[in-house]
Amino acid sequence: MTAVRSTLPDDARKVSCEALQDTLVDLLGLSLVGKQAHWNVVGPRFRSIHLQLDEVVTTARDFADTVAERSAALGVPPDGRPETIAKAFTLPAPKEGWVRDSDAVEVMVEALQEAVGRLRERIDVTEKADPVTQDLLIGITAELEKQRWMFDAENFPR
Repeated sequence: MTAVRSTLPDDARKVSCEALQDTLVDLLGLSLVGKQAHWNVVGPRFRSIHLQLDEVVTTARDFADTVAERSAALGVPPDGRPETIAKAFTLPAPKEGWVRDSDAVEVMVEALQEAVGRLRERIDVTEKADPVTQDLLIGITAELEKQRWMFDAENFPR
């Protein structure tokens, strides 16, 4: 059943909504990774890293909402259920328990790096299928690259 009709042809809608669903999983998972690190970070840079992690969480959650609404606008219901995220999420995450500030930074750099790499692949596949979705993904990529850079600078020099 399609409750919302798409403005895209079926093949373009399929490409776009697969990219959007995969991005939704990454963003919701990234927000959970950020919160887990936020709650458990310890070390001399606790406060600054703690606050910076919340910036990533807010960014990821806001973009997740935008991505889900884009999918719905194209006639495909987004799937952000916990079991979907748990089954499909594969970005790096912090270990259980307390996380040293430098380790929290490193896991965020790795998670953001992988998320950006995946987004760049999705940007490529949506180029012809749906430039509007591609543009959305480009904007998300720019912000996540900025967040990655800011975390990466925290552990300089290595």
